[in-house]
Formats: sequence, structure tokens, C-alpha cells
Amino acid sequence: MNIVVVGDTLLDEDIDGIAERFQPDAPVPVVDVHQRVSRAGGAGLVARMLREDGVDVTLVTALSQDAPADRLRAHLEGITVVAGLLPAPTPVKTRLRAHGQPVARIDEGCGDPVLPHVTQEMLDAISRADGIIVSDYGRALTEHPELRVALHHRGARVPLVWDPHPKGADPVPSSRLVTPNLSEAAKAARTAADPSTAADAAKYLRERWGCVAVAVTLGSQGAMLLDVDHDAVHIPTRSVETADACGAGDRFASAALLALIEGADLPTAVRAAGNAAADFLESGGVAALGTSAGARGGGPRDAFAVAERVRAAGGTVVATGGCFDLLHAGHVRTLSAARALGDCLIVCLNSDDSVRRLKGADRPLIREDDRTELLSALSCVDAVLVFEEDGPEAVLDRLRPDIWVKGGDYRAQSLPETALVESWGGQVVTLPYHLGRSTTALAEAIARVS
Repeated sequence: MNIVVVGDTLLDEDIDGIAERFQPDAPVPVVDVHQRVSRAGGAGLVARMLREDGVDVTLVTALSQDAPADRLRAHLEGITVVAGLLPAPTPVKTRLRAHGQPVARIDEGCGDPVLPHVTQEMLDAISRADGIIVSDYGRALTEHPELRVALHHRGARVPLVWDPHPKGADPVPSSRLVTPNLSEAAKAARTAADPSTAADAAKYLRERWGCVAVAVTLGSQGAMLLDVDHDAVHIPTRSVETADACGAGDRFASAALLALIEGADLPTAVRAAGNAAADFLESGGVAALGTSAGARGGGPRDAFAVAERVRAAGGTVVATGGCFDLLHAGHVRTLSAARALGDCLIVCLNSDDSVRRLKGADRPLIREDDRTELLSALSCVDAVLVFEEDGPEAVLDRLRPDIWVKGGDYRAQSLPETALVESWGGQVVTLPYHLGRSTTALAEAIARVS
């Protein structure tokens, strides 16, 4: 199954920290930054979601020739990207958060859109799709006449889901399902942004666009679905409490497409999409998909967000650290024991460069992305935080766990980080290694049989 994602790709950045004081000369909070995270946004985020679903994905988009575009390409590793030239700066959206709550958003390169270049390779990719999702972020790609013709022709043969934007082009008439949120639908239909008007807005938009169906998403209240053959029907979903719903609409649209490709009817697809969006938010939202720079959060959830939630609930934050090159049973036993000491376990992981400096040019044996994925797959690990320094002191000072666990034959007071951890009232605990199990021994065994 080859799914093609068509749309505008942005660079999303999150700056997370804490705010405990105000600026002396103005009533604005001062945010002490703990972490910077970046990821592909817009159509790039949709492609990343589908790739993590295990689907073969081709992203048809337009990319600039600037430094943010280079970062975008790195975030799109593993995805087939067919891109025309965007003759304008890469749009960058930076969100500033304190204690997990939004404070401000800074937009760069988001002025008047410029029509991107569309190549024959892009049109050919659309013509081979088994399913298409259009993720329109109002940056003019979907206005291109040739691209629209290609989408309309292929949409008549395979499921096409269109996630619209108030400043974007109208969906092509062959769209099987269009998924505006309530605000977008109300603005387009010139009605009040109220759930009671969702059915009227859906009817207006379906007639205007000529598409098969419109599902106006209502957040925790589900969606209002209207298709060409039936009256509007409300499809509920479960409510999820979250301070950051970013990406939920993308998850809804992509899950709806998957369901339609598998043969589901429209109500079933919309119901599945609502459940998928709720699951997405419950699992940590976009933080679970992010790749950061500096102190990088990976794994099932963002490490600082996990720690903040546990502290807010009165729980105990446990952290441990190391290279974890060639994960083995001894590691797993130590990690499980560490997790039992509190309410979450965050693993501080040496980056590839850090491991090379500590262990030599031939290490690590497994790159940090894979080490992060392996650790994150363990039920005892709640989050993984990659750090660049040789030692964990800097990342510990940002994370400030209640308990810092060290594996090996150490005395707590002999560790260089002990004084730092104790400075905020934390505790250092040492757990012994399990005899006969080590990365070095495992590597030597592999070398003997290779």
C-alpha cells in the first residue's frame, strides 16, 4: 500500500521551560529554557505519523533551499520525499511553553505565500497512489493547476482525504472526505463557531466543494458527518484532557484515510479517526514524534513533560543514565529495579558523539536513534533524553530528578554527580550490575562468530 501525502511542509519547533519570575520592567514571565525540540510540521507531520503506522509513504511537497529546509529533510528520514522548489523561506513555527502550557508562538517565513514549482515527478507520484491525503496549510501548493488536475483524476479512483486550511485552496470535487475543524468550517460557511451550527456548515461546504462527504471535527465532542446520500450525523468520541492538541487534526485525517483504504464506510472511518486522535493525545501528542537538538527528547513521551506531570501529581521522578550500547538482560533488570523506586523512569542517554569520546572511535555499535527506540520499547522506561556532554551533570541540572540511579559497583558518595543531585534534595541510589552480562562481553562474543 502506497499512501501519498500532498501538502505544505513546515518546520515546527518547541521551546520548553519553566517560569518562576516576571521580567523586572514589564509584567511578562521569564522562561528558563530546558529543552528545544524540532520536527517536521504540516504535511511532513502527517507523513511521519503514517510512517510510524508502518505504512509506505511518499511525501509530495515543496522545499526551500535554506538551513531550516535542511533540518526538515533530516526529520523526514525514512520517508520518500518528492519535492519541487519553494521559492521562499521555509515556514518555521516556534511555540514557547512553560510548565507544559503555551506562552507564545513565533512565526517566521509565514508571510504571503508564493506558488511553488511543481515537477513531473510530483505528478507521477500522485498518479501511483493507493490513497491520498492532502494536508493544506495555506502555502499555495494546492493552488497549482497541474497538481489539482492530478489530484482530481487520482481521487476518482482511490480514497482521497483533504484536510483544508482557511487560506488554502478548495478541495477537488473527487475528495472522498474533507475534514475541517469547527472554526475552519464556520469561517468558510460564514456561521457561528458553535457545535449547533456544524451540520449547517457541513451542508454548505459539501455543496460548495462538490465532494462526497464533509466531517466537521468538534474536538472532544467528536465530529459532524454529512455525505451526499445521508443527513448529517453526529459521531462522538471520548474526551481527552490535554494542554496541547497540536497534531490531533492531522491524526484524525490520516486515520480516516487508512480506514477508507481498508474498505470502511464513512461513519466507521470517522469513528475510527476520532478514536485515533484521542489515542494520539493520550500517548503524548506531537511530543512522542519529536526529534530535538541539544538535549533531545525521544521515546514514548517528552522527558520534561513526563517529569512535570509526575511532580504535579505528587509522584517521584527517577532517572538513570548511560550509553546502553547493545542492550542486554543486565540492563533490563537494572532499569526495572530503578523504575520500581518511583512513579516514572527517565533514561538519560549518551549521544553518539559522547559515546565516541568516552569509548573510542569504533563505538557506539548502535546509533542513538536505535538505542532510543530500543529503550523506549521497554515497559519500565517512560521517556528517553539524549545528551551531548561526556557526563550527565548538565542534563541532570535541567531535569532535577528525585532519585538518580547508577548501575555498577560504586558508592553513592564517590560519584561526581552526587553533590549536584543532593543540592535540590535528590537522592543517589546505586544498583549492582548482574555478573556475566556486559556490553563488552556481548560485543566480543559477536566478534568471535562474525
